[in-house]
This record gives sequence, C-alpha cells and structure tokens, in this order.
Amino acid sequence: MPLKLSLRPGERFVVNGAVVQNGDRRAALVLQNKASVLREKDIMQQDEADTPAKRIYFPIMLMYLDDSGRDKAYTEFAQRLNEFMGVVRDPVVLAECIGVSKEVMAGEYYRALMRCRKLMSYEAERLGLRNVDQSLPARGHAG
Repeated sequence: MPLKLSLRPGERFVVNGAVVQNGDRRAALVLQNKASVLREKDIMQQDEADTPAKRIYFPIMLMYLDDSGRDKAYTEFAQRLNEFMGVVRDPVVLAECIGVSKEVMAGEYYRALMRCRKLMSYEAERLGLRNVDQSLPARGHAG
C-alpha cells in the first residue's frame, strides 16, 4: 500500500536511513513500496533521550532506521523497558509496555514508537513535564 507524505517547505524526514529535505514549496511524495520513514518531529537525538521513557523510544527508533545496529539497540531497549516496568504500578501503563514489547518482537518498530509516545505522555504527566508533543524536538510522521 503506497504511503503519501505531505511535506511543508524545508521539512526533513528519513527514508531507510537517508535524510531528505523538502525544497522551498509544499510537496507530496508517494512511496510505492515498504520503507522505514520518520518525519523530523519523530526523530530523537541521543542526547534528547533524557528520561526513562525516552530511553525506551530511542533504541526502538534505531531498530526501525538501522538494520545493522538492531541487535545492540534491542539489548538497550530490553534493559530500559525492564527498568521502566520495574517502577511503574499503573496496570494501564504496564499493558502499554507489554504492547510496546510485542510490537518490537513482531518487527513493527513504527507502531512501537507510536505506542511508546503514550509512555512518554504518562511519564511527562507524572513528572510534571511539558506535553510529550513538545518533549521531542519540534520537527514531522510516516511509517
């Protein structure tokens, strides 16, 4: 099934590890085959993984974008998810953690990323941080 991306002027995104930037006008791209795609707003730099839930998100993102580093990223993901689940008591949040794990195990990394954003929202709410939509750098999705 094709994926249509509507891009703002100058918007960046990653396709299979390659960073692509739109020109100075709105554009629409249609990807005809399966590809790992993340909009700029969904991309996290390593130094931005500064909370427990973000430390879960970051290795999932790496698994999604980089086949060659998947084993190392998985080890980091499993450790961080285990730590997070060890301190969370809310059954709804624990169910989301299990869902994230199932998505990763099924190779559905983009879905796991979007589910992990729920963990980030929960964490932000509990810690009195700003909204999760603001906790990632202001940047754009597809997947």
